[in-house]
Amino acid sequence: MRELILLNQGWEFSPQWRDEFIQPEVKAEGFVRVNLPHANKEIPYNYFDEKDYQFVSCYRRTFAYEERWAGKRVFADFDGVMAYGEVYLNGKLLASHKGGYTPFAVDLTSELQRGENVLVVKVDSTERPDIPPFGYTIDYLCYGGIYRDVFLRIVDPVFIENIFAKPQKVLEEKKALETTVFLNNTTAEEQILTVTVNLKKDGKPIAEQSQTAVVKPGKGSLNLVLSDLAGIELWDIDHPQLYQVEVTTADHAGIRDNYTTRIGFREAAVKPDGFYLNGKKVMIRGLNRHQAFPYVGYAMPARVQRRDADILKFELSLNAVRTSHYPQSPHFLDRCDEIGLLVFEEIPGWQHIGDNDWQAVACENVREMIQRDWNHPSIFLWGVRINESQDCHGFYKETNRIARELDPTRQTAGVRYIENSEFLEDVYTMNDFIHSGGEQILRDPKQVTGTKEYVPYMVTEFNGHMFPTKRFDQEERLVEHALRHLRVQNQAALDPHISGAFGWCAFDYNTHYDFGSGDRICYHGVMDMFRIPKFAAHFYGSQVDPRSKPVLEPATRWTWGDRSIGGVLPLVIFTNCDKVRIKLHGHDIGEFYPSKARYPGVPYPPVIIDKVEVGDWGVQWFEGEFIGIVDGEEVIVRRFTPAPVPTKLVIQPDDLELKADGMDATRVVFMVVDQMGNPLPYLNDAIEFQLEGPGTIIGPSKTALIGGAIATWVRTTEEVGTIRLKGVTTRLESETIEIKVRK
Repeated sequence: MRELILLNQGWEFSPQWRDEFIQPEVKAEGFVRVNLPHANKEIPYNYFDEKDYQFVSCYRRTFAYEERWAGKRVFADFDGVMAYGEVYLNGKLLASHKGGYTPFAVDLTSELQRGENVLVVKVDSTERPDIPPFGYTIDYLCYGGIYRDVFLRIVDPVFIENIFAKPQKVLEEKKALETTVFLNNTTAEEQILTVTVNLKKDGKPIAEQSQTAVVKPGKGSLNLVLSDLAGIELWDIDHPQLYQVEVTTADHAGIRDNYTTRIGFREAAVKPDGFYLNGKKVMIRGLNRHQAFPYVGYAMPARVQRRDADILKFELSLNAVRTSHYPQSPHFLDRCDEIGLLVFEEIPGWQHIGDNDWQAVACENVREMIQRDWNHPSIFLWGVRINESQDCHGFYKETNRIARELDPTRQTAGVRYIENSEFLEDVYTMNDFIHSGGEQILRDPKQVTGTKEYVPYMVTEFNGHMFPTKRFDQEERLVEHALRHLRVQNQAALDPHISGAFGWCAFDYNTHYDFGSGDRICYHGVMDMFRIPKFAAHFYGSQVDPRSKPVLEPATRWTWGDRSIGGVLPLVIFTNCDKVRIKLHGHDIGEFYPSKARYPGVPYPPVIIDKVEVGDWGVQWFEGEFIGIVDGEEVIVRRFTPAPVPTKLVIQPDDLELKADGMDATRVVFMVVDQMGNPLPYLNDAIEFQLEGPGTIIGPSKTALIGGAIATWVRTTEEVGTIRLKGVTTRLESETIEIKVRK
């Protein structure tokens, strides 16, 4: 039986490299103890030099040999090392890997010794021109360090390298499952093994198939098919049914290896007339996501990565995400599987195509991405082209060939910003930034593709740099930002030849000095870097059935003088309610309905009020009250005061229980609100996070509110207990929350 040991705890780290560090006898002087995931350098929120983390560093980890490993193969599995890694064991170089976004495995067996073993990783986090996405400029940061998990994997000498479970006949009453089992026989002799595939649901057996195989030395594969599968529930965005596939190998002495993965039975295809999931047409409404966070870049643990998927699905009401512009955390993808969030995943890159060696690494990225992620039912499209690059026939013919050969069950795509590009993929995906506030919203797909007939087509970016918006910007800009997202999503849904649209983007992100607002931030998100919403987030969040979650978000600061000339009209209310009743100064001024005629393409268009006839409107300011009505019932109320003052510092943790493993973390949002519970967007008071117990603050413990709000992340130590946390500003103090830390 295989054994997986998480190797995240107890590394020694040095921000410099010397060749002598590989020797086991060298004392680790000057090293500090760290746990993974780890950023080689914490960075400020903004205004920093991105070269600060671009250096070569050293990670060392000592582990003890276990006698039960005798006769086994022992691997170190690295989920992500940015951007080049060399792996040494007991002073011997065993492997190297180019690329920070895909996993690699290192066979340690030959150099293992009884007693202590010293594993050393040389991590080059410079922007090397031989590794995608580097070689020119990039509109995002790649950070540095061993920022994903590391495992020890102990397996039989004849072991399962991977499995690819492919549901078949998905739309028929009786379905099938073909599982390709990839085996590696590291012995010098043939082995006779029984290979068994088990399909389970929530641990309960459904079907089983076995086959006796003669496994020759080296690598090989075999296929096993489970047929006539009855009662299988489909995976979709509303009911993401998951199944477990367990593969075992055995001989007369018993089980020798086992491998388990999760799958979903679903059929997904982009066609010339739209996207179809399980035979039903679905309009894709998504955003792009960078996996970056303040201070530590990519180095956030499983809980935080998974939380991003929840934000996209449940707070922003999306049904899809594009992993711009690289394969993202396995934990994030696992959560997408669980909650029904479709994923368009692509290889690393941004506009630049390097030389032949560079392209060879990119081709390897295609292989590594697909072989890592091909069992995720959430992934429906492989991006096999460097984002926004020019045509390159030979290169992209090869990336498509690799993808189709490895995974014939999914379509390929390649994201462009140019028209009439050579169409080698299955789906033409386009970054369409034509909308700049005027009448033109999106291009006609045939204008973009240059084809005589419509082809499978999707918009993969819009807005973004066309209208960067800070959460603390003037009201008019925030409203226009939200309306641009609304207009494009509305137009995409009205065009039967556009299968969906991914807005740029979900969250603000750090970037190189060549881009963004000069402070190393691109303010392109519908949420800021702390995942705190802008008005545009409320448009997306309102696209959900009001019977499951009523939404009522007036896009206003409710002040007389924030807008040019003054007033709050036109007043946009993002809501999914049937209608909205408005009161001013306690007086009913009427009921207002969603603008379905103006925006017929979205399920829940906003209420837009262009004119209000009422006494002294515009002369004297009043308290406002908005009441959302669904099925004749008042279900949600928002109130605004004409004279806001800081009233309460609200503290909102994402989680109240964490693991005492030195790696777990959760976000805590702090927001100053007025008398009516609304945020104060121009408040920038100092704030201190006061923490007691077995945890630490990621980033500074003393900082300033940004537009009346900010978040921090709390990371555990390896001790159990209770973390007590509160925020203190110059005027207010939050409640103290308690977060339990358990083994």
